Amino acid sequence: MTQVRAQAATGGSPSTAGRHTAATGRVRGADAPTGGGSLGGIGLVLAGTLSVQFGSAVAALLFPRAGALGVVALRVTIAAVLLSVLCRPRWRGHSRTDWAVVLAFGLALGGMNILFYQAIDRIPLGPAVTLEVLGPLALSVVAARRAMSLVWAGLALAGVVLLGRDGFDQLNAAGAAFALGAGALWAVYIVFNSRAGARFPRLDGLALAMAVAALVSLPLGIGSAGGRLLEPEVLGLGLAVALLSSGLPYTLELLALRRLPAATFAVLMSLAPAVAALAGLLVLHQKLSLWQCLAIALVVAASAGAVRTRAKG
Repeated sequence: MTQVRAQAATGGSPSTAGRHTAATGRVRGADAPTGGGSLGGIGLVLAGTLSVQFGSAVAALLFPRAGALGVVALRVTIAAVLLSVLCRPRWRGHSRTDWAVVLAFGLALGGMNILFYQAIDRIPLGPAVTLEVLGPLALSVVAARRAMSLVWAGLALAGVVLLGRDGFDQLNAAGAAFALGAGALWAVYIVFNSRAGARFPRLDGLALAMAVAALVSLPLGIGSAGGRLLEPEVLGLGLAVALLSSGLPYTLELLALRRLPAATFAVLMSLAPAVAALAGLLVLHQKLSLWQCLAIALVVAASAGAVRTRAKG
């Protein structure tokens, strides 16, 4: 919702929508750096992660005014307009398969953001991103096909058990389910992000997919919030959310990937749950128990370990 953090935001999302394993697909076939990368590149990744997660926290501040669906509509629609203006993607000359990829990419992107914002409307930001990141983590474990991947899967499972040690109803069962659903769509998003990157130049595939996501989310937002979406303060904060969760992270990630190998980038993006917990504390005053902090740490470690294992495979 988290969510995204990668080429488009959830996550939390994608920002979120933005987020970590997607980076591997984006630099595939490019001249990615082979070394450990510079401190400047690491700083760019961390800045992008901070932007995505604090953007999600700012979005949560808008929920009382425009509702979760209204905020998603603002974020995705504004991001779609910005990407269309900046990228000026070509709308003609694509095959049916190209459009099928864009449609699946856009539906996954829109659905991921909708579910993630529903999650953070019900549970704290840190746990929401922790549950959401299980989607890309599962994809990394399956793709690696190594025995060590089972260790990381077990570590992540331990984190989830700790997160719900007092019962997921204390986190709000619906919120936890929305976060897990967002994670599943995040994994789908990563797959089609890679396919779109192979079929479209530059960020054209993302721009077209974001337009699809806007067509999905905007009617839901209008139905939920109506004319409140046009209030100057709501529009201003919506623009801030779009820039923090989409525009700024895209730029920082593209700059970082010129300085860092994809594996290093992805491991750094695994810090998203911890950064989300920090954003929830500072912006939304959401305090976490010691067990929840430990659960987040376990999922961060599992995500980083799974990405490293896949990179070595």
